[in-house]
Amino acid sequence: MPEGDTVRQAARRLHDALAGRVLVRSDLRVPRFAMTDLTGRSVLEVTARGKHLLTRIEGGLTLHSHLRMDGSWRIFAPGQRWNGGPAHQVRAVLANAERTAVGYRLPVLELIRTEDEEDRAVGHLGPDLLGPDWDADIALANLGKDPDRELGEALLDQRNLAGIGNVFKSELCFLLNVTPWLPVGELPADRMAGLPELARKLLEFNRDRPVRNTTGRRGQDLYVYGRARRPCLRCGTPIRVAEQGDGSRERPTYWCPVCQPGPAPDSASPRARRGTAR
Repeated sequence: MPEGDTVRQAARRLHDALAGRVLVRSDLRVPRFAMTDLTGRSVLEVTARGKHLLTRIEGGLTLHSHLRMDGSWRIFAPGQRWNGGPAHQVRAVLANAERTAVGYRLPVLELIRTEDEEDRAVGHLGPDLLGPDWDADIALANLGKDPDRELGEALLDQRNLAGIGNVFKSELCFLLNVTPWLPVGELPADRMAGLPELARKLLEFNRDRPVRNTTGRRGQDLYVYGRARRPCLRCGTPIRVAEQGDGSRERPTYWCPVCQPGPAPDSASPRARRGTAR
């Protein structure tokens, strides 16, 4: 699942394959830009901003893409067979003489003016956990603006701090010893103060790792995410899972009912009402 760490890795792979080279092929397979031809232009750089990818191209243009749940960029050598999915899922092709970058299932793909429109695309984001603009104090202030909001939802809001997805949300709440349904304002002050840097530490630890790890243990990579009904690594209680979200964007959320006291669904069914974990 693409989050700040994996998006940063994707940006680095794209930068290494494309930056400083002239495009010999471009194919943007979205109606608005289907007739756009970028061949003959050089790719200047590829960078990440939170979970957004910005491919900056000669002539003041930026190709803005977002992977969301299952989008991906794949890199291929000349003559290598593309293997990221069926052809109808290809949304973008950028090629130079040495490498071809193919974007699959990209839900967001737009060509914008670098100077005038990048801010519209990513200017709403909070401090980037892996970026040069990181500011823990601003992130903390952003999180505290709505004390009644569920912590898990606040962490996923990229306007507060950019780069956390569903995996890190669940893992952070475990490390904070509270459920993701706890209102932000009820998080103990010492844990609230340390939350931004704890989040940054987790993403920094994983920015170069092919397999995400939050435990520091080999073979036991995650504390709770994806471990429903398996024993908690700390206390042995079966991990639970339920949906968290506003109905239109519910996401599976994992927690230990013993190590993480606080509000939680009454049952582990996807549409369960909130109650109190015991």
